[in-house]
Amino acid sequence: MTEYAVSVRDLTKRYGPRTVVDHIALDLLPGRICGFLGPNGSGKTTVLRMICGLLIPDAGGGSVLGLDLARDRLQIKAQIGYMTQRFGLFEDLTIRENLRFVADVHGLDDARAAVNGALDRLGLASRADQLAGSLSGGWKQRLALAACVLHNPRILLLDEPTAGVDPQARRDFWDQIHALANDGVTVLVSTHYMDEAERCHDIAYIAYGAMLARGTGAEIIAASGLFALTGTGPDADRLAHRLQTLPGVDTAAAFGASIHVCGRDANALRAAVAGVAGIDWHVTAPTLEDVFIDLMRTAPDNSLISR
Repeated sequence: MTEYAVSVRDLTKRYGPRTVVDHIALDLLPGRICGFLGPNGSGKTTVLRMICGLLIPDAGGGSVLGLDLARDRLQIKAQIGYMTQRFGLFEDLTIRENLRFVADVHGLDDARAAVNGALDRLGLASRADQLAGSLSGGWKQRLALAACVLHNPRILLLDEPTAGVDPQARRDFWDQIHALANDGVTVLVSTHYMDEAERCHDIAYIAYGAMLARGTGAEIIAASGLFALTGTGPDADRLAHRLQTLPGVDTAAAFGASIHVCGRDANALRAAVAGVAGIDWHVTAPTLEDVFIDLMRTAPDNSLISR
């Protein structure tokens, strides 16, 4: 029997009449990176906080590292690194001072060695005496990750950790995440970036608190039932609004000088674009972005329904 690092069932959280997480089930294998996707307000952060013990579910439960989610919250917290959306360290302390504070909070036996190790591992040693408040977004991100892994957690929960940082900083961050996964750390990372989703081993997509898709990127695309065409020609990129209104076209979007359309019925989609003069059409594979936009388009808004 496979032993999951995280295995939860029917996780539910309500605030008054509003259900923000609606019977979510999620299994994570050790050493895997799961991309957690969904629009703002979909319940991603709430799920992360329930898994790490910061919030108590109104219903459901499960296990984290073999520990019961309800009974063993303190033991679970000790083995999880949680990186919040906002930078949560002290801006008037240096990088080294921040990490030393975190080491003391965790009660690490050799705090000095742990801090020096984190500085070296995350490439922060040359800036160790720089105030955290003077760092750019990418360097703050590195510091936050260093603080998360200081106590050698077995699970990392990362809540939109790369929002607002440049592409090079995002790539460096993901290199670090894959290195941690190679060492056996299980990672659940929420993101809005499709290129980041593609760097994950598998994906979970939620909207309005409900799980809509789960699997690898290829599995999710294959299960979507979408068919896609790309059109090129004069002013192809200006046709999105017109094509969007045609029967058989579910979505239409410009990509550079071309137009990309999707639908669930291949014949209806071809018929819809056949009358567009001067555009050459060819079949292309649907993307994860196509799938997630389609899921959002068809998802029922149950966020105000009490359950």
